[in-house]
Amino acid sequence: MQSTLRDTFETAQEEANQLLSQLPSIDHLEKQINELEQKTLVANFWQTDQAQPTMKKMSGLKTYLEDVKALWQAKNDVAAILELSSTDSQDQTLDQVELEQEAQSQLKKLTKIIGKLKVKQFLSGPYDHLGAILSIHSGQGGSEAMDWAEMLSRMYTRYFERQNWSSKLLHMSSGETAGIKTAEYLIEAPYAYGYLKKEKGTHRLVRLSPFNADSLRQTSFALVEVIPLIEADDTDIEIADSDLSWKFSRSGGAGGQNVNKVNTAVELTHLPTGLVVTCREERSQVQNKERALQKLKGLLAKQEEARHLLELAKEKGHHQLASWGNQIRNYVLHPYNLVKDTRTGVETSDTQAVLDGDLDEFIQAEIQL
Repeated sequence: MQSTLRDTFETAQEEANQLLSQLPSIDHLEKQINELEQKTLVANFWQTDQAQPTMKKMSGLKTYLEDVKALWQAKNDVAAILELSSTDSQDQTLDQVELEQEAQSQLKKLTKIIGKLKVKQFLSGPYDHLGAILSIHSGQGGSEAMDWAEMLSRMYTRYFERQNWSSKLLHMSSGETAGIKTAEYLIEAPYAYGYLKKEKGTHRLVRLSPFNADSLRQTSFALVEVIPLIEADDTDIEIADSDLSWKFSRSGGAGGQNVNKVNTAVELTHLPTGLVVTCREERSQVQNKERALQKLKGLLAKQEEARHLLELAKEKGHHQLASWGNQIRNYVLHPYNLVKDTRTGVETSDTQAVLDGDLDEFIQAEIQL
């Protein structure tokens, strides 16, 4: 094995060992999971207020345990390759090319797991451990912008799949001739909000227009918004009934037999802040009311988080508004290929991989800002 590759291996091993010394042990995590599982065996557990929080906590711990086990396995695999390579000069039967290919593969695997666990150490915000609601809105520009919004929608759904997250399309509004005007996704997965919260902002695309006969270069914008998935009955964010104004109407579009016949659509206004939430995707008014309250709590949580970050920014003497003029990421498909994050400086020329949902490098860098 080349000395430079061996040095990289040894550095990754040292980093893995250092990280493992900071993480909870496998035994400790298994003990915590077992204690939670015992709680689920208590009579009437599923009728208590603690049922849902307990199950979510247990799911998060199981995911964490899988990651820690994967890190141990990858570290041991790297150690085995290092040991094998140390004897390759004596054993001429070893295929040097195969060995180096396997080494590169295992190194990539180890580095990815290290990055994933290091990121989780940064996810300590009050809502980072929750699921998320992610929405995409096309900017000005007609079909161009709506097509770009649809491309972003595809990119994020591919990312959810890569993360093995459970996601659901809540609402999508199609464009008149192409693409979409808006799309909204519910992501029920531990730490989804922590991973996605810094994806909010303006995304800018530069490409040759597929909608123009002259194939002129076109710039398009789309806005991404992310809020934490807070349960409607969550007591951490309390909302007085007197602060809420409800309006009900008939849902439109295709659906069940009740659509356009009963008032299932909901519009909720939070009087103190003026925040308005509309929900019409569920089949019943009760479900839409619960979803609307859930969204409102997420918006209020995000608003509080933004206030906190603004105060920190003022103390540091720097603050920049997230507006249309301040795109967070540029996707250039012409005259060259480049995706670059304007905040972290992370970039890649593999634009197709990014649009296929390969966002790990960008998101990990965002979290560690």
